[in-house]
Order: sequence, then C-alpha cells, then structure tokens
Amino acid sequence: MIYELREYLPLPGKMSTLSQRFANHTVGFFKKYGIEVVGFWTEEIGSSSQLVYMLKYDDLGEKEKRWNAFQADPEWHKLRAESEKDGPLVAEIRNRILRPTSFSPSQ
Repeated sequence: MIYELREYLPLPGKMSTLSQRFANHTVGFFKKYGIEVVGFWTEEIGSSSQLVYMLKYDDLGEKEKRWNAFQADPEWHKLRAESEKDGPLVAEIRNRILRPTSFSPSQ
C-alpha cells in the first residue's frame, strides 16, 4: 500500500474556485478512474492557504496507471480549461509518495 500526499497552493483569490473544481468535478474523475481518496484538508492554523489531499493505491504501478488515465481524459482537460478561463488557479503543486512503516495502523 502507498499513499500520495498532494498540496495545492492556490494563487491569491483562487481557493474557492479550486475547491469548487475538486468538489464538483475532480472527485468524480477520481471515482471514474478508481483513485481512492483518503481525505481533503485545509489549514486550520498556519500562514498559507492551501488545499491538501491524500490518495491511496495498492502500489506504484497502480498509481501510475490510474493517474495517467485520469490526466489523459479529454473531458478532464475541457473542465480544467473552463475552470481556468480567467487564469490559472494554482501557483504550486507539491506531491510525495509515502509508504507506511511496519508499525503504522494505515497499512
């Protein structure tokens, strides 16, 4: 089992639009491609506004297969372009692949 931690740092004033895109569209594409969402979070205390989420996969091969299929979907490209008609939403995306330790309750 592996987890992918993704952090989106939106451009100023774009957090609401980014959140709406995830809630109304991206989550549906994740379901379509069998990408399991562990959760979405925003910072309660901190200096930056960001959207953080975690995905779960059986292994790196599954992650690559599912993520690449999602990224290649023409409907996704259309919706993404539509959501960015007034300019990009995200300044930076960070992602990390995490593997649970032997003593982690998340196996």
